[in-house]
Amino acid sequence: MMDSPAPVVRKQRKRAKSPLSVASASEERGKQQRHAELCASEERGKQQRHAELCATLGGEDASVRRLEELVFGAEERLADTLAQDSRALLEDDEVCSVSSEDSEAHQHHRRRAVWEDEEDELEEEIDMTHRFRRDLKKSEAESKMTKQKLQQRLRDQFQKAMGGAPVWAEQEHRRLRKEAESEDEDEEDEDLLRRTGNFIGSSDSLPKGTIKIKKCVDANSESPADAKLTSVQFHPSAQILMTSSLDHSISLFQVDGKTNAKIQTIHLEKFPVNKASFSADGEQIVATGWKNKLFYIYDMMEGRIIPVTNVRGLNEQKVSDFQVSPDGKYLLLFGSSGFLHLMSSKTREVVRSMKLNGKVCAAAFTADGSKIFANSEEGEVFIWDVQSSKCVKRFEDDGCVRGTSLALSRDGSYLACGSQAGVVNIYSQRDCLLDAEPKPQKAVLNLLTAVTSLSFNSSAEILAIGSRHADEANRLVHLPSFTVFSNFPQFQKKTIFQTQSVDFSPRSGFYSVANNKGHALLFSNAA
Repeated sequence: MMDSPAPVVRKQRKRAKSPLSVASASEERGKQQRHAELCASEERGKQQRHAELCATLGGEDASVRRLEELVFGAEERLADTLAQDSRALLEDDEVCSVSSEDSEAHQHHRRRAVWEDEEDELEEEIDMTHRFRRDLKKSEAESKMTKQKLQQRLRDQFQKAMGGAPVWAEQEHRRLRKEAESEDEDEEDEDLLRRTGNFIGSSDSLPKGTIKIKKCVDANSESPADAKLTSVQFHPSAQILMTSSLDHSISLFQVDGKTNAKIQTIHLEKFPVNKASFSADGEQIVATGWKNKLFYIYDMMEGRIIPVTNVRGLNEQKVSDFQVSPDGKYLLLFGSSGFLHLMSSKTREVVRSMKLNGKVCAAAFTADGSKIFANSEEGEVFIWDVQSSKCVKRFEDDGCVRGTSLALSRDGSYLACGSQAGVVNIYSQRDCLLDAEPKPQKAVLNLLTAVTSLSFNSSAEILAIGSRHADEANRLVHLPSFTVFSNFPQFQKKTIFQTQSVDFSPRSGFYSVANNKGHALLFSNAA
């Protein structure tokens, strides 16, 4: 009986506290609501001021709208997007973990790669009335053209300007086609081909006999020289040809086979140019004269002519011939009494000198620039090491009484030596370095006067030979068959006249001959 009132008292006490708790909660909710309204009012004010500012500036762009989203609530949408992406990635991981039995279904539901664009598969039409594309139209009816057709039209135009597809491009195309065909063969057949040592396939090299060649507009047709040309050379990387002449000029032309527009002519006062050559990087032209050791360097990037009046360590009365090293570090200056001087291109001082017996008639660097091959008028060939300046090999040019010229192929395969009798001996560079008395692989006897011009094309498939002592004395030799192309030159009247200098373009699309009439003849692939 004494314990029964206690629960009643406790219940009454609990009921006595509840009105205070309800009042506190209601007051707290009111504060939160007022705070939320205040924040919302401030945000609306910010948005209104931002809109007024954008209206004042003339409207909002995409970057402004993006910034507005980031400032006013874009974080929540970004978080939702990331959450959805996370769930999608988890689902993808589950799909990727399926067993091999479900691999086909996995491939079916594979996500599309981000670099795959459906629009790329559509045939987009290009507006051909644009002024940059008018020259590509064959008729006025071609107002529009598909992207694929336009690409093919551009490719055809490039090959036509280059005189046909370069040999290297054709070889690469054939190589890729053969690789694609070989992938379709059975694995057993592929293994058989790999094991068969005497398997003979079709050759990708230039065929012998006749050469597909046509004459183009002269490279210097816009500005022929007033005297005979002394040098012709293609730029090592650009579609530009350079000529030098005894009329004290050096000219540059943009070669396309059609107009060959003149770019520039540099006049050197009272300086008949004996030889001019591009530097290894193609940014400068070096020119030497006939009478003294003064030579000029023309900086094409700055348009500045730099006279080099004195070279430290060079004790010569005149310098008329030279060679540029493949790495551009040196100029090899031809001196008198058999001297060759290696001049630093950077400091313009002689760093090494080499001497051979007799008088130097020609010299050339190997492709890697490590060695120098030099030919003397006495018919001897000397091989020098560039770093040590030591003669590592010396041999007689087979049957030569007096040497006149020398050339090395860029791939390191061949050495060609020309003589006063018109004979060109073609050696293997490897045999020249290893054999005590190397023998020529072929003696070309198609010229009757002194061989003064020799040049290999970039792929070492053609050797051009020429003589300045007779008209039309110019031949193209096919390698490695060592036979002369029978249809060059073949014209009803004289065209080449006396060959002063020859050169091939870097990709062998063009062949140029500088003659004694002041013209740089241009030939291209007729394919």
